[in-house]
Amino acid sequence: MSVEHTILSNGMTVVTHAMPHLESASLGVWVRSGSRNETSQQHGISHLLEHMAFKGTKKRTARSIAEEIEAVGGDLNAATSVENTSYYARVLKEDVPLALDILSDILLNARFDDDELRREQHVILQEIGATLDNPEDLVFDAFQDIAFQGQSIGRTILGTAETVEGFSTGDLRQFLHSQYQPSDMVISAAGAVDHDKFVRQTEDAFGALTKPDVSVNDHQQASYTGGQFIQSKDLMEAQLLIGFEGHSYQDDQFYGTQLLASVLGGGMASRLFQEVRESRGLCYSIYAFHWGFSDTGLFGIHAATGREDIPELVPVVLDELLRACDGISENEVKRARAQVRASLLMSLESPSARAAQIARQMLVFGRVIDLNELVAKVDAITPTDLRDLGQSIFTDAVPTLASIGPIDGVETVLSTERISGHLKRN
Repeated sequence: MSVEHTILSNGMTVVTHAMPHLESASLGVWVRSGSRNETSQQHGISHLLEHMAFKGTKKRTARSIAEEIEAVGGDLNAATSVENTSYYARVLKEDVPLALDILSDILLNARFDDDELRREQHVILQEIGATLDNPEDLVFDAFQDIAFQGQSIGRTILGTAETVEGFSTGDLRQFLHSQYQPSDMVISAAGAVDHDKFVRQTEDAFGALTKPDVSVNDHQQASYTGGQFIQSKDLMEAQLLIGFEGHSYQDDQFYGTQLLASVLGGGMASRLFQEVRESRGLCYSIYAFHWGFSDTGLFGIHAATGREDIPELVPVVLDELLRACDGISENEVKRARAQVRASLLMSLESPSARAAQIARQMLVFGRVIDLNELVAKVDAITPTDLRDLGQSIFTDAVPTLASIGPIDGVETVLSTERISGHLKRN
């Protein structure tokens, strides 16, 4: 791998992965600041700030930003997550300087016009409304909120109508000034890019960004609480999530937990899919997942099913968790390893995926992890490791339960007490 990184004079990190066989490059800025860096009064400001970055600068209007990047056949976008915000572009190799100039312009010279702010607030209110109309989005929001009660890591990224409407352009400037620090920003590029040239261009584009006098770029230590959220709603099917505390990116158990999620519900050959859907026909879709954060994690199982199937589905899912605690076969572990390995290798074929991957690794670990090192970590995990990991996650644990839909008459099945009791009693 041709991966290089450089620290600029202002403390910003530049990391590149040269792919000489490509004619395009993906590049972007990843900031170690997301929704969990917000106070309760700032709920949703990270996402609003990401939107407002494209609404005009001191030298470009919102329209000219779009026109300039599309005039060279490129695209420009951004995303807000719990712990990061990213702004990225993909262009042909000769247009990398233009993309870099636009990225620096929207981050360093945003105007934050009052009229644009009002329009974008209205757009986000529509986005919040669309989420409220989608039961799957709602149940996942409730799931994370109840898993980390009263904490920023559990709050939705979009914010609420009340908080979003209350932000001013001054609030945006203050949040940007305090959160977007050079030492917490990584500029990443993958594809047809020359590292030394890209470093010089980045120094010119972002050199004016200096550390603020007052910094509040921090977040509270996460504390998993667990709990339950049950909402009866007139829908065709019930959305159901059962979860447990997982492991952070930094934890030695992280990769094992990823494999455990894959064995249980990572595809059509997984235990949950085969037992719950194929053998019993209790739902159309079921899968397991594990979200890692910088200091914690969240393990979950999601299913969408009819009301009449809930009383059977829940104990069957819990029995599969207990079976994993009793033992997992070598073939299951091999299949999970193959899925992880394929995902890693496929990321090398996409400059966009690769740019994002190496940026996140720099933010989390301070270095890009070699593919062989990742594969070695995954290959070292044994069936016994996964059995022990399942026992530590599922037994004597505080569960998280979230469900929305037609659940009248089956509420007694949907309780954390029954989940805990089932896992302990058996």
